[in-house]
Amino acid sequence: MGAAMRRIHLGNALSAFGLGFTVPYLYVYVAQVRGLGAMTAGLVLAVFAVAALVVLPFAGRAIVRRGPLPVLLAALVTAALGALSLGVASSAAAVLVSASLLGAGQAVMQPALATMIVDCSSAETRSRAFAMQFFLQNLGLGVGGLIGGHLVDTSSAASFTLLFAIEAAMFLLLVVVMATVRMPHAPRIEGAPVASGRGSWKQLLGNRAMVQLCVLGFVLFFACYGQFESGLSAYGVEAAGISTSALGTALAANTLVIVVAQFAVLRFVERRRRSRVIAAVGLIWAVAWAVAGYAGLGHGSQEMATAAFVSTYALFGLGEAMLSPTVAPLVADLAPEGMAGQYNSAFALVKQLALAVGPAVGGPLGASLHAPYIVAFLLFSLGITFLAVRLGRQLTDVQDRPSLVKSRVVARGGATVSADV
Repeated sequence: MGAAMRRIHLGNALSAFGLGFTVPYLYVYVAQVRGLGAMTAGLVLAVFAVAALVVLPFAGRAIVRRGPLPVLLAALVTAALGALSLGVASSAAAVLVSASLLGAGQAVMQPALATMIVDCSSAETRSRAFAMQFFLQNLGLGVGGLIGGHLVDTSSAASFTLLFAIEAAMFLLLVVVMATVRMPHAPRIEGAPVASGRGSWKQLLGNRAMVQLCVLGFVLFFACYGQFESGLSAYGVEAAGISTSALGTALAANTLVIVVAQFAVLRFVERRRRSRVIAAVGLIWAVAWAVAGYAGLGHGSQEMATAAFVSTYALFGLGEAMLSPTVAPLVADLAPEGMAGQYNSAFALVKQLALAVGPAVGGPLGASLHAPYIVAFLLFSLGITFLAVRLGRQLTDVQDRPSLVKSRVVARGGATVSADV
């Protein structure tokens, strides 16, 4: 990694650390510590999603016009202001305004950092760069949540003020670090579509492969990430009798699998077709939902049910580790030159939509209709496999299997390498 990429990865780790530091405790802070009630706390969580949906359509245009670095710096300052004001807010209006600033800033960070990774990587190194990003994000979230949990005290508002102040300091430190980044211009991948316009949503929607990838991405995030802390956890508690401590163990198992397996998985996936890797993830997640079905609907002991539920989260983590070096680089490689920011923002928008709809649908379903919930999401996982195979037909050989770029360079001047190897 060059100096720019090292700073970008540090930025990913610090931003994830800040997110893990406070978000798990937002509900308790608003509802109990500030005494604003469950409804206001629920609105705060909704404001995060709404703020992201509002700003992301404009973030892509800003990244294309101004570059990812200025947009990232503005997002960091906005998030820092939101965190600071949230730590001292005592009224419902102040809390909601602060949450909107923090949510908007955090939402824009994602496509800005992703575009910087694209600009600082090549077709051969992009998968590894995004795998490192995902690894550091999960590590930052886990460490942030662990440290934050030991600092907070529900009987003391000052402990939460300190928590949000530290988060703001992280964002401001990141401003200083990222301001030193010198962005190179990365070469384009062979076979990517040629731009016919600049910064146009119409142009993006005319890219059939990108549209299909967005549909696939919505199902991916809806059927997995959108269920972790809503439908699946509700199903585990209500149907499988999982304790809160076992639920925490399951979430830890998910993170542990990602951290341990990420680079071993990378060696397996980086020389295979991306569409087939995503299709395999759909099958793995279908197995995960079947195991979850056994946990809640089977007739084994409570220990077996708990082990099955923890295994479900671990299988999801394996699939996530396979997706991280696959989906984000594919978004970048589908983007015409200079349009990576627009494409990254569009995909982030799809992700936020899925994360907003997923809990709203999965939560009530997982808590009350146990068998239909498992069957529905098992079918969604098989749908991922179907959509991935269909997407593969829209991709060029090099977009689907970027390792061919390196193969062609090696073969140049010698034997020709077939694109269908």
